[in-house]
Amino acid sequence: MNSEKFDSKFCPPGRGTVGFYVHIPFCEAKCRYCGFYSEPIKNHDSGRLISAILAELDQKRCLPPFPPQTIYIGGGSPNCLPRNQLLRLVGEITSKFPNSQEFTVEVNPGQADKTILSRLSTAGVNRISIGAQSFNADELQFLGRLHTVDDIFRTVEAAKQAGFGNIGLDLIFAIPPSTSLGTGSSTLDSWKCSLQSAIDLDIQHISAYALTYEEKTPLKKSAAAGEVRPVDEETDRAMYETAIEVLERAGFKQYEISNFARPGFECRHNLNYWQNNPYIGVGPAAGSYRQGRRTLNVADIEKYIEAIEKGVDATAESEIPSKTQIACETAVLNLRRRCGIDLKEFKSRTGFDAMELFADTIGKHRELGLIEMADGRLFLARAAIPIADSVLCDFSDV
Repeated sequence: MNSEKFDSKFCPPGRGTVGFYVHIPFCEAKCRYCGFYSEPIKNHDSGRLISAILAELDQKRCLPPFPPQTIYIGGGSPNCLPRNQLLRLVGEITSKFPNSQEFTVEVNPGQADKTILSRLSTAGVNRISIGAQSFNADELQFLGRLHTVDDIFRTVEAAKQAGFGNIGLDLIFAIPPSTSLGTGSSTLDSWKCSLQSAIDLDIQHISAYALTYEEKTPLKKSAAAGEVRPVDEETDRAMYETAIEVLERAGFKQYEISNFARPGFECRHNLNYWQNNPYIGVGPAAGSYRQGRRTLNVADIEKYIEAIEKGVDATAESEIPSKTQIACETAVLNLRRRCGIDLKEFKSRTGFDAMELFADTIGKHRELGLIEMADGRLFLARAAIPIADSVLCDFSDV
């Protein structure tokens, strides 16, 4: 984003929004790269967990800052739940929060048909996020995905037939070759094919993430054993640059480091996180940030259920960040957005002048051409986007 092309109308409103997240820690089978807490649904009583999640919601919904403006049910894989349980969950939530602006449910291709999607739409869900990941069969096999490329097309079509006009798709690039599986190895051409396939589906939102090697995942272990060789930095960066170019040419605006949307279809729930606004999470391993405190629920389904059924808090971790920590967190999260930091709002919210608090860091990166200013905002220059993590690291502590 060059300063002369900066358009502040794409900057979302800052304060006053609250998000509500429900974590469904179930999946049919764990993908080899996934670092989120989830377990096979066959090993648990899913109905009992849904009852516990709704009970936790009742514990928390009388507390500020409810009610939420955005709702997001993620996982795991929410749609591996029996449909009556998923519809019960959605119905209870919409009855308690009937006026939310955006209600998203994550679905996996091949696990959702027109019938369940239509019932979700009728129940109040207005946004669907589909975990496609790739349009290449070998890459899907490498990642451990259970769906096929055709499943992606069928799921998107079913969502459209069900009446959804806000559909998002997740994609992964920089998938390496596997010496043990003999699959994978995304190339620039296969990545372009996945991008174009997503664009051709005429959807509203695309997320593009580089494959990450999370601790304690099968992928991380395979890499450590030499069975997987990560894609080199040059290829990784070329794929990311290609995503920006191809998607923006197709009418998708990059509004965050990994997220692209047609104008007006930015994910409001995730924008809430990047604005460092309050959010409430329910379910095992779900996090919350309210009244200056960050909490994290226990990452264990049975311990979570036991706590909630006893009427006690399922929190496993809790901390109150200092004012300086909050300012640093806010700066890092804001800078993930292409519109960056609103300097006036930042001072109002944190009590700090960003230009003073981060003076050395800002000076360093402006001199390198990685940080720019316009219209009272501080934001990453276009050249900084592919190396954003290294720039944002300097804002994480003062």
